[in-house]
Amino acid sequence: MRRSSLLVMAAAALIACLPATASAQPLPVDYNFFAGIPNELADPGGSLPGSNDWSCRPSAVHPNPVVLIHGTAGGAQTNWGAYVPLLANEGYCVFALNYGALDVPWPLSAMGGMRPIAESGAQLAAFVERVRSATGARQVDFLSHSQGSLVGSYYLKRLDGAETVDKFVSLAGPWLGVYGDQMNVWRTVGQRLGVAADDLDRMVSAGVCSPCSELMGGSAFMRALNADGVYVPGVAYTNIATVYDEIATPYTSGLVAGPNAVNIVVQDGCPADFSEHLAIAGSQRAAGYVLNALDPARQAAVPCEFVPPFTG
Repeated sequence: MRRSSLLVMAAAALIACLPATASAQPLPVDYNFFAGIPNELADPGGSLPGSNDWSCRPSAVHPNPVVLIHGTAGGAQTNWGAYVPLLANEGYCVFALNYGALDVPWPLSAMGGMRPIAESGAQLAAFVERVRSATGARQVDFLSHSQGSLVGSYYLKRLDGAETVDKFVSLAGPWLGVYGDQMNVWRTVGQRLGVAADDLDRMVSAGVCSPCSELMGGSAFMRALNADGVYVPGVAYTNIATVYDEIATPYTSGLVAGPNAVNIVVQDGCPADFSEHLAIAGSQRAAGYVLNALDPARQAAVPCEFVPPFTG
């Protein structure tokens, strides 16, 4: 009896010393770009289950917390409904911020990425420091979508963030700028949040989306950001793009060659994948590439199945 009690006590002590994980139970994963919107509607400005657990401690298998950087008009919940539960279930400490939101009433306030990228980069810098302080991690990994890739790049290159980031995985990130209409994403996500089309059009006409001009190919911002090259030495980049991207055009803007960059097109070897700019952030195929990029030792087979546009 005494030996059994000692074993129980030893097991309890061992469990208590294990690193905290982002989720005690597996979370349901819905491969759909809009999967997080119900959470935003139910808890405006909140965090998806499995994210922003400030007691989470990274494991030896996944020592770097993953910071999710949303795109134009996105948010911590609305952009990452598929990825937060997926990564939490894989044992990552997952953190997502809202950056670049306007000082307006909800639901318009849920649409981030609307302020100048320099301001958004500063918000990201503060968030990364909070993540590192809370988790004790020396470095983090980035997973970005669209504009989020350039916000992350600004942080690395202009705010001395290079030493704090190990791996940078970009979904539809326009490294060379955009030659298309960024407003399409904003309108689509806003309408899904129930924002009146007239309100959206008035805001578009007023030019309240500062990054929309900064992101344009050849803009003064893009020229300055890439004056010293697209990538930062020492950071491992993985770029995942789709030939059907209708926003970050041309899609090859997100596939810049570099010695520390791996470029992936989701349609290569899988013509059934019709994901475009939104759906790539909800696609199970893209997610397979993301998991392999975040954990180079994993390298599991990536699924090929029909992926519809807009949702994933």
